[in-house]
Amino acid sequence: MPDATLTKTRLVDGIWQGLLSGPDAPPEVVATHLQTPLEGVEVTPAEGGHLVRVPIPAEIIADGLQTVLLSDGASGARLGSFSILAGDALAEDIRAEIDLLRAELDMLKRAFRRHCTETA
Repeated sequence: MPDATLTKTRLVDGIWQGLLSGPDAPPEVVATHLQTPLEGVEVTPAEGGHLVRVPIPAEIIADGLQTVLLSDGASGARLGSFSILAGDALAEDIRAEIDLLRAELDMLKRAFRRHCTETA
């Protein structure tokens, strides 16, 4: 599917949604997780292209990072992907991000205090 662009619009109620722009004919979109096709993928005409809806089955949600690939069923060309991060891996990632933010905040506080003493 040449010149097709898939843009995520939202993820709500366990359904990933995106807008596929480019082709006039309704494409066949295939969603796979660990090379296993997911069922229930819908492609409907919408303003500006086609609305793609991918229901996320409960079976694929597990600790760690889970990635769903979206591809053109006719050509096999990759259209996009989305990932779901859950469990302990997420907690560690958030803790690392908070530690980094704290370190940056401490650095900014020191720089601000130094600036205040130098300009006073």
